[in-house]
Amino acid sequence: MSKTSATPPSNVLDRVLVMEMVRVTEAAAVAASALIGRGDEKAADAAAVEAMRKAFDELPIDGTVVIGEGERDEAPMLYIGEKVGGAQGTGPKIDIALDPLEGTTITAKAGPNALAVLACAEEGNLLNAPDVYMDKLAVGPGYPDGIISLAKTPTENVQAVAAAKGVQPNEIIVCVLDRPRHADLIAELRSIGCGIQLIPDGDVAGVIAVTNPDTTIDLYMGQGGAPEGVLAAAALRCVGGQFNGRLVFRNEDERQRAYKWGIEDLNKIYTRDELAKGDCIFAATGVTDGSMLDGVKRRRGGVMTTESVVMRASSGTVRWVKGEHRKPR
Repeated sequence: MSKTSATPPSNVLDRVLVMEMVRVTEAAAVAASALIGRGDEKAADAAAVEAMRKAFDELPIDGTVVIGEGERDEAPMLYIGEKVGGAQGTGPKIDIALDPLEGTTITAKAGPNALAVLACAEEGNLLNAPDVYMDKLAVGPGYPDGIISLAKTPTENVQAVAAAKGVQPNEIIVCVLDRPRHADLIAELRSIGCGIQLIPDGDVAGVIAVTNPDTTIDLYMGQGGAPEGVLAAAALRCVGGQFNGRLVFRNEDERQRAYKWGIEDLNKIYTRDELAKGDCIFAATGVTDGSMLDGVKRRRGGVMTTESVVMRASSGTVRWVKGEHRKPR
């Protein structure tokens, strides 16, 4: 993965927090892994949420969940606006976007690419995105700024990237969530000869895949959850790449939800740096095996292994972390 140019390090996101965030995603992933293949999405999600909440409370931070499991009336824990951390009023003020189990259906069915994910930044630097859909468009690092835009058609975006890459549009591969709502998008891409990698779930991993040459994915396109869009933008801020997001509202209730969280322009196209500003940390731990991370493995003797990635925007550092977890004696 490519690294961004370094910016002055933040005094709020202390270096020690980078590895502490990995411990939080590890806890959620290990808890969710006990439910892999059990067919119970709600139980797997609940296990991850509870474990992540407990792990946050051990950290010396004054954290606020800005993207979480939903609003307070809908989510008993890790809801939007919830305070987390063991140093309320005294620790560094940090905004947190999280998805304790990105891929509940994947986990229930033992499919690929389920993750425990979070991003954090200084207070006010992550968009308070409501729990609605978002049109998403992403490309990896190394291209001129503004090469992609949701104001363009899918064909125009593919042509722009192909020209910059020095190839024909039929040599471009686009990652798309396998959903009926993407039928027209898929038809348009295939009409210009694009290769399409359809994924069943897990669009955070899908977006990040554009930054990894080994995946051969050039672009990510399509509609998914807005909270996952902010998480993906935070990851791209750390390792490079461009991202556009535009909120999608299906009814008046969703529009009112956006106004509640301070969003006034409902048609705005957000860039990567408007979704995640300043210094930020992104961390993810694999729950099931995927293109980016191996999942949790339960081995003999009660040993569990995890694989995680943690990134920081100010340094451009990417760390791959393998862990072995044993029950306390």
